[in-house]
Amino acid sequence: MSRQKTHPSFNYKFLFLGVFLAFVILFVLRSSFSPSNSDENSSTILPEVPFLTPVKELSSTSTNCTPISTDCSKIPSSLAQTIIHYTTSTITPQQTLKEISVTAKILDKKSPCNFLVFGLGHDSLMWSALNHGGRTIFLEEDESWIEQIRRRFPTLESYHVTYDSKVNEAENLMDVGKGPECTAVGSDVKYSMCQLALKGLPSQVYDINWDLIMVDAPTGYHEEAPGRMSAIYTAGMMARNKDQGETTHVFVHDVNRVVEDKFSMSFLCKGYMQKQEGRLRHFTIPSHRDGSDRPFCPE
Repeated sequence: MSRQKTHPSFNYKFLFLGVFLAFVILFVLRSSFSPSNSDENSSTILPEVPFLTPVKELSSTSTNCTPISTDCSKIPSSLAQTIIHYTTSTITPQQTLKEISVTAKILDKKSPCNFLVFGLGHDSLMWSALNHGGRTIFLEEDESWIEQIRRRFPTLESYHVTYDSKVNEAENLMDVGKGPECTAVGSDVKYSMCQLALKGLPSQVYDINWDLIMVDAPTGYHEEAPGRMSAIYTAGMMARNKDQGETTHVFVHDVNRVVEDKFSMSFLCKGYMQKQEGRLRHFTIPSHRDGSDRPFCPE
């Protein structure tokens, strides 16, 4: 009877010891294969899944912008304002998407740069944003419109200009523009003897070397309205008088109209035209101050 009493006790001891050892082994195995204790395992397993990027690769290829990094910065307020404006606005800019894309493509390469725009409109905030970090100046004939835009978008730099010529004078001014006083290159436009030259612009407009010039003003859509003859001519002469070796991109909108069509081809030159998209023409005019005695227009 005594052996029967001691035998069950001996079996229970071995059973308890076996269970304990099993838990110890399980704990050791789980600890050995834990991802938190083995960077090598995580980096070798993840690449086997093609659409996942290992954590190590992400940390080496991503930017240094972290929630606690001083390198992080907010989106500029001017860009934020532009996004909000066009997201909530029901007014469509006068240029089409394809027309806008022609200038936007050049701005993508040149910006930040100097961009002069004849006209102040619903697309002005867009042009300024696309040239973020550069200087964009808008020239407008309507003072009340300038004040209205300034109240809404005080970051835009705009100036009032006066145009003396009207659309119905275009034919006479075309003849004037062929004279030697209008085709001579070398002197600043503000001192030009040519009747077509705009000589009353803000001084900074003459002092800056413009990378892009957009002519989308003045009004120009009826006989008594200010025409774009002088704006087109002045844009072309600013480009020709630019520092040696520099090229200016000039854009003219509404070339479906007679004045914009004829004056852009005559004073920006058909030989300098790069592209026409819809009602927009794109010209690239080189500096004529390199001593090469370039003709007014290439042959």
